[in-house]
Amino acid sequence: MISYLRGALLEKNPNAVVVDVHGVGYEVTIPVSVYSSLPATGAEVALHIYTHVREDALVLFGFVSTADKALFEKLISVSGIGPKLAVTALSGLASAELIAAIRNGAVDQLVKIPGVGKKTAERMVLELRDKLDSIGLPARTVGAAAAQSNFSATEEDTISALMNFGSARAAAEAAVTKARSAEGANDFDALFRRALKLVR
Repeated sequence: MISYLRGALLEKNPNAVVVDVHGVGYEVTIPVSVYSSLPATGAEVALHIYTHVREDALVLFGFVSTADKALFEKLISVSGIGPKLAVTALSGLASAELIAAIRNGAVDQLVKIPGVGKKTAERMVLELRDKLDSIGLPARTVGAAAAQSNFSATEEDTISALMNFGSARAAAEAAVTKARSAEGANDFDALFRRALKLVR
């Protein structure tokens, strides 16, 4: 069972990376929040790995911190939440915000995560509210400010991430345009989270 990978970052996308470990390339699914903290392609990267074994596939999920991995494992312990939805949840809210929403029973905030309905949100609160004390909150890394030109590299990455979550290109562009004009930081993390709430 793979639990940790360290190697050269061969490819990076908002939802997945390929890590070269001694000549073997491992494809790793990541939350969007991990993408903004990745180094440049070719640099060394280290990820904590959760290995998900299915009948037809072995899928790796990667996290920068052990706290994020622990939160992911807590999420998939909830009935009705699989790895894909858990990654979406970690992409839609910062870990600290997600933990706070679950502890405070903020169902209205949880249902804003794509794929999370009211019943699933209520189960998350019911099953996890008292089980998150052991998870240390990860420090937030402030990314560089996004460029101000039309659809900068950061904005294109955000559009790509939204499309990977099922949005049409036009809808993703419209959401990013609205999100960048709103108050707040325009680093990838912040822009993606605002756009995810606006996309239709």
